[in-house]
Amino acid sequence: MEQTHEETAAATSHVPTTDELGNQVIRRNVYWSMGLGLIPIPLLDIVAVTGIQIKMLSELAKLYNVPFSEHRAKSLISAIIGGVGAQQVAWRVMGSFLKTIPVVGTITTFTAMPIFGGASTYAVGKVFIQHFASGGTFLSFDPAAVREYYREMYEEGKKVAESIQDESAEEQPQAS
Repeated sequence: MEQTHEETAAATSHVPTTDELGNQVIRRNVYWSMGLGLIPIPLLDIVAVTGIQIKMLSELAKLYNVPFSEHRAKSLISAIIGGVGAQQVAWRVMGSFLKTIPVVGTITTFTAMPIFGGASTYAVGKVFIQHFASGGTFLSFDPAAVREYYREMYEEGKKVAESIQDESAEEQPQAS
């Protein structure tokens, strides 16, 4: 018996899983965070990236049917990032302030800060996908329990952000 075109298309079409949709949410927000890393005003970039991360957690919570609390999300993001170590936080703040120095600031703005913002957003998203997928909520989230996973995802996120940055650079028209 032959299949119709619609039956063949339905049989071969892929319905994304919740985790795949979550990864799409993360990727979209990594792009936003990287763009906001270009804000030339010190600390405003960090505040803006945190805002994107809160928005991302709202999207992930909706996707996983988890009640969202903006206040709780802000606290958890701070606890995760702050708990990973002073070094990572110091690099982000220092990088943000380097923007005020001529030449060095421009280089920092266009290289390091987008990577920091993108990697951090990627890691926060991955941590919460893992937590929500296992049935967790904002109330049951334990930042101390995910610190090592956050570190791993941050390193992975740096590679993702660097590849996005490389793709973006390749797409720029070359000056003649």
